Amino acid sequence: MLRAVFLFPLLCLALLSAPFSAHAVMEIQVVGGAANQIALAMLPFQVAPGQPSPKLEQIAGDDLKRSGQFNLIDVGGAQSPADLAQVDPGVWRGKGAEALVVGQVVAAPNGRFEVRFRLLDAIKQTQLAGYSFTISAGQWRATAHQIADIIYEKLTGTRGAFGSRIAYVQKQGKRFELKVADADGQNPRTVVRSGEPLISPVFSPDGSNLAYVSFEDKKPVVYVQSLRDGGRRKVAAFKGSNSAPAWTPDGKRLAVVLTRDEASQIYLINADGSGLTRLTRGGNIDTEPVFSPDGQTVYFTSDRGGSPQIYRVAASGGDPKRLTFSGSYNVSPAISPDGRFLAYIGREDGRFRVMLHELANGQTRVLTDSARDESPSFAPNGQAVLYATVQGGQGVLGTVSLDGKTRARLSESGVDAREPAWGP
Repeated sequence: MLRAVFLFPLLCLALLSAPFSAHAVMEIQVVGGAANQIALAMLPFQVAPGQPSPKLEQIAGDDLKRSGQFNLIDVGGAQSPADLAQVDPGVWRGKGAEALVVGQVVAAPNGRFEVRFRLLDAIKQTQLAGYSFTISAGQWRATAHQIADIIYEKLTGTRGAFGSRIAYVQKQGKRFELKVADADGQNPRTVVRSGEPLISPVFSPDGSNLAYVSFEDKKPVVYVQSLRDGGRRKVAAFKGSNSAPAWTPDGKRLAVVLTRDEASQIYLINADGSGLTRLTRGGNIDTEPVFSPDGQTVYFTSDRGGSPQIYRVAASGGDPKRLTFSGSYNVSPAISPDGRFLAYIGREDGRFRVMLHELANGQTRVLTDSARDESPSFAPNGQAVLYATVQGGQGVLGTVSLDGKTRARLSESGVDAREPAWGP
């Protein structure tokens, strides 16, 4: 598995047999938080007969708590006001709240629901947001994530990412499943099932397609699959190994790693499999490419300096430049959406952990305290990093804030989940 050349035994761990529960649910555990959290009171929404569960305010509250930016005030025993006019902001200011959320769910025709919510600045006593949605039961969780996104943006000034999706690979007995789920790990849907390994999923920039590597032909081949209609096509199935796909920001091309000519090298190819051109050269191993947000630069892992390190090269070609110098093992680059940060996996004292490198000044810090991390991927708003690690011998997914102070585990009992990617 070419993508795993530098990942030591980590991918091997992912391929070990693990028990599986088809009806298990992701459990979210949050550790830590930002130094200056926003105190938020999410009052119980008025409910409608037959509405789905969990409640909207619970899902949205879990989203906000997982970000580490919010301190949710205890609202136990509070009434369910239908409108801000029924709320005394002074009472909640006395409990430390800086902002309030109230809402209601009303039954609508044809089994639908009307959802209304209001966000109030408890200090200034002004409304910050007010929205109404008419939804089906199938849109319940998406609406809760949208509410959390609105609250997050209004109170932090940064757009939320709770309505985005993640992809990951799960082992089910001797079969592999490529899944797409909500950003909180809930509502998983299987995209591909295979008796052979599936690795390296990555969303297209518009979120409509997934590129990934399948071993179903008894060797690694790069596929692109539509998330709309399920259709798929082989994009790179050349002689030798085909691996590590990465989309250009415009979604028209992919970088892939091939061994068709010599040791693994990076090539560019159109999304339909045409127009193959070579980007890197040499007898070394070049792998794990990823594009800068402007598409002008490709970051990648290479052993051209003697040990695995992160390099960058112009997307038009040229001489690669080394970026990482601390430590003898740095792999799996990921670039933040604003182009400011490089996340990667670094080895320190035998532990594989998520590192964050600020490209402007070269400063680097450790984000995680685990020991077998892999596959970092930035949230679409750039405020957190998704990664895989191992807990109790089982692969689990986690997120960490850019300051490393807030970590959340997305764990599903009895399931081995690896190779995560955060998408739109």
